[in-house]
Amino acid sequence: MPREATPSSLREAAVPSPRETTAPASREATPRRYLMCAPAHFKVTYSINPWMDPTKPVDLPLAQAQWEDLRDRYRALGHTVELLTPRPELPDMVFAANGATVVDGRVLGARFAYQERYAEAEAHRDWFRDHGFTEIHEPDHVNEGEGDFAVTSSYLLAGRGFRSSPLSHDEAQEFFGRPVIGLDLVDPRYYHLDTALCVLDERGDEIMYYPGAFSPGSRSVLRRLFPDALIAEEADAAAFGLNSVSDGLHVLVPQGAAGLFDPLRARGFEPVPMDLSELLKGGGSVKCCTQELRSQGGTP
Repeated sequence: MPREATPSSLREAAVPSPRETTAPASREATPRRYLMCAPAHFKVTYSINPWMDPTKPVDLPLAQAQWEDLRDRYRALGHTVELLTPRPELPDMVFAANGATVVDGRVLGARFAYQERYAEAEAHRDWFRDHGFTEIHEPDHVNEGEGDFAVTSSYLLAGRGFRSSPLSHDEAQEFFGRPVIGLDLVDPRYYHLDTALCVLDERGDEIMYYPGAFSPGSRSVLRRLFPDALIAEEADAAAFGLNSVSDGLHVLVPQGAAGLFDPLRARGFEPVPMDLSELLKGGGSVKCCTQELRSQGGTP
């Protein structure tokens, strides 16, 4: 059974309550460039995470409509959305965040842990080659892209424990030339880092996370590096609230994680509730559907 968070594990966070945090004078959205893939062939016929249940049918038209709402919301906020062509044999391609990590225009490809998703890595590398990216590294070790890598101005946060190999952390550090901070995931429900932690503003190293997803040592590291982080409660984490995307002002967050809305507003962010409930049947939500294409200097 997955380990449930206890009150003591949350108290270990030992940081000010998000509701007590004073909002900054202002926030500013930064235009982003994202890569997404339509759920044209999305279905759940196997289970490679605790959220996937092949006995529950997928409403494909609803999944498509929810995905289109997310895509259109990004564009309405001034962001650029590039599209990856879905392949019939790869039903999980909609979770585009897993296909690579892009920092300063350099692309670290993915190497998937499960055979069902192996070919997605090649589809992503082909897209990058076709769109003018020249520094593309095919990894030696298993990593699942932005599923387990999160970028701040100071660090590359790197999850491990269920999907990505710890050996991929050194590989990423050598390729990107950025310090990598390894974080151990211990609850199978939060099998990727992007289900347990979200970067709210990379310029100020601001994050939100759920302590119960991490080992005691990793919680200590997070407290030390991010003492003012927004701490999510178990109910919001279980609603995939950490699988959100922020442009520095707007935070597109799964609508079921309503407990995060007021704490985000208290810090000067504008939560934008999104319904991706049909895609959650595959174990993904807003961030899983969104790979960020960071060019030189960290901006599009």
